[in-house]
Amino acid sequence: MEHRVVVLALDGLLPFELGIPQRIFGRSLGTETGGKGRRLYDVVTCSVRPPGPVRTDADFSILVEHGPQALATADTVVIPASYELGPVFEEGRLTEELAAALALVRPGTRMVSICTGSYVLAAAGYLDGRPATTHWASADHFQRTFPQVRVDPDVLFIDDGDVLTSAGVAAGIDLCLHLVRRDHGTAVANEIARRTVVPPHRDGGQAQYIHRPVPEPQFATTTGARAWALARLDRPILLRDMAEQEAMSVRTFTRRFREEVGISPGQWLTQQRVERVRHLLESTDLSIDQVARDAGFGTPTSLRQHFQAALGVPPTAYRRTFRSSADTRS
Repeated sequence: MEHRVVVLALDGLLPFELGIPQRIFGRSLGTETGGKGRRLYDVVTCSVRPPGPVRTDADFSILVEHGPQALATADTVVIPASYELGPVFEEGRLTEELAAALALVRPGTRMVSICTGSYVLAAAGYLDGRPATTHWASADHFQRTFPQVRVDPDVLFIDDGDVLTSAGVAAGIDLCLHLVRRDHGTAVANEIARRTVVPPHRDGGQAQYIHRPVPEPQFATTTGARAWALARLDRPILLRDMAEQEAMSVRTFTRRFREEVGISPGQWLTQQRVERVRHLLESTDLSIDQVARDAGFGTPTSLRQHFQAALGVPPTAYRRTFRSSADTRS
């Protein structure tokens, strides 16, 4: 049975964000026939009112064919941002109409927000005592409005199990791809990213997009060093080696790297190696020892430590999960 994703369209919504779930989930196919397998998600859009027009922040409205009853059928609910949240944004409380709609959501349903859609989740109590993010420009207001939420304004998205929040606008793509990766593995998510012409995983967080004083113009970048490192993840990579690829001092390279990527070179390398491990665990029968060597962690102990820290599960459990999922889908 297809996993049902219900997108809640609120007046004042941003058309771009409304389209993200359909573009990512609606195009997700199993890989059993070379990327031409069955659909993995059923995506529907609903309103808090009976079927009819919903205003957008553009010069057009959209016609939504499902009322709030669709929320009762959801396995995942996605709430994109809206510029007309009224008391949700101003006072941190739901309108009667919105509260009645969300009351139809079944317990255990996965809840997802894009950008300031997080205000709706917070006002409904889904984020109480939990980590969450939102658009960096609203982060301070969001924290003041919902002091019970642990707000992180620097990340692109936060996965807290059954409740997930993303930063502004395009970070919704990152989060939806993450969910596909979590549900069906790296190969499926990467294929969707290729078809959508977006990176399957963006480095860093939204801190890199926050307005800061403009630095002096610079022409040297760290792009070449990153490509060089990705081509040899199975070998030791020192910071000075990466700096040499760009003919920079280690100090200058480190500063430029943080400016461009949002994290340190060491953190970035660990992220890339974890992604390599995920791919190998999902797509090969290599031993943990061999996976550790191929991903550049050197030893199984190092691999397990970094993998557990990044994903919260040991590599053997991760492999069993995706092998079991593949067997079920085949």
